[in-house]
Amino acid sequence: MKLKNKHIILVLLTLAFNCGPKKGIVTKKKSDKNKTEKVVIKEEKTKTISTETKEDDVTVLKVPTSTEEYIERFADIAMSEMRQSKIPASITLAQGILESGSGKGRLSVEANNHFGIKCHGWNGGKIYHDDDRSQECFRKYNLAESSYKDHSEFLTGRKRYSDLFKLKPDDYKGWAKGLRAAGYATDRKYPEKLISLIERYKLYNYDKAVLGNNTPEIIPVNSGVIRYVIVKGDTLYSLAKRYKTTVDAIKDLNNMTSNNLDLGEEIMIPK
Repeated sequence: MKLKNKHIILVLLTLAFNCGPKKGIVTKKKSDKNKTEKVVIKEEKTKTISTETKEDDVTVLKVPTSTEEYIERFADIAMSEMRQSKIPASITLAQGILESGSGKGRLSVEANNHFGIKCHGWNGGKIYHDDDRSQECFRKYNLAESSYKDHSEFLTGRKRYSDLFKLKPDDYKGWAKGLRAAGYATDRKYPEKLISLIERYKLYNYDKAVLGNNTPEIIPVNSGVIRYVIVKGDTLYSLAKRYKTTVDAIKDLNNMTSNNLDLGEEIMIPK
């Protein structure tokens, strides 16, 4: 009898071991005690993929501001006027920028008046514009360049500005303060505004170019090409604008791979 009981216990232990729950298998008992249901749970593996993004080199091209374009357009004539009238090119350019709103103000657009010069006995064209008073009379020119020449004549031809020409030709701060003191403008901050423009855009370099006789050497090659010697301040963009061509045309003619220019370098420019 004892042997029989031992045999029964051994069988039960064997069954219990073989029927125990295995990994991934859950035994759920339903309300019916005689039925069991096996639910297989699948283990999902999450695969992490590391993606490395490579950034291409990006060349950022600086787009000139309206003020920079204005400077490039009128720098040559401002330097030319400095050679003739002794008015610093930096002052002329700064006044042009300030008075004309970088060439976008009404007087400059409709009357080519870049310096806010009023009629004062003027016999040429006229335009009326609100300033210190309503509908004041201002000079009107056919060309913007004529406004620059008249600006020089206006300052050199009036005694109240005579002390300015006693200053050193590169003393732009003295000129800025002297113009206000002589009555050119009523704005008390006029000198500070001119000086700020000159220093922000380094307009004093144009004074140095004139005083150092650093004028560009231009040698005609044929009817469609000139040989040009680079001076301080030159860029491909300014040269393209000045000679009515394109940056790509200059680069192609000179087999250039970059936009860099060196002082004294000779390049060919298509006209």
